[in-house]
Amino acid sequence: MIARWILAAAAALLLAALAAGSGASPSRAASSDTAIFAGGCFWCMEAAFDEVDGVTETISGYAGGTKANPTYGDHEGYLEAVKVTYDPAKVTYAKLLDHYWQNIDPFDADGQFCDKGPAYHSAIFFGNDEEKKLAETTKEEIAARFKQTVATEIKPTTTFTAAEDYHQDYHNQNPVSYKYYKWGCGRAQRLAEIWGKPHS
Repeated sequence: MIARWILAAAAALLLAALAAGSGASPSRAASSDTAIFAGGCFWCMEAAFDEVDGVTETISGYAGGTKANPTYGDHEGYLEAVKVTYDPAKVTYAKLLDHYWQNIDPFDADGQFCDKGPAYHSAIFFGNDEEKKLAETTKEEIAARFKQTVATEIKPTTTFTAAEDYHQDYHNQNPVSYKYYKWGCGRAQRLAEIWGKPHS
């Protein structure tokens, strides 16, 4: 009995030592950060960021409001937005900002493309002072470049609620209806008019 107890204790100590050792040198999981952008229809924002190397996940949802449990049918006070998870070793926040601007109409104060109303306003939700400064700087650069007022708001991140499952990955799950919507809404045409190249 004593011998078995000693063996069990020794085994436990060995396992603890191995665990401690592995803790000292953990497997290097890729680090990740998140960013939230509103640019009209969240289907289109999700599609745009899915093409960026270094982005690991995109989630369509509702951002910036205060009412509990927003839904597609009832999200007053929220903006349609996309939450972007990315690997900062592969893509910087500055590059995400650049991609964001080139996938919206920054001069539309009423919404985006065919979608009008408060839920479709464009906005950058910053998570810290550095993101805020980068967002404000790029906004000023665009205003100076085009000599127009930029309507896109820059706001602190407050709330984000994922949209219903049927909205997630919509551009891949329903490619025909997505392309029909995007073209019919005039999004691709207006982006090409502003930025001079095709966009997703």
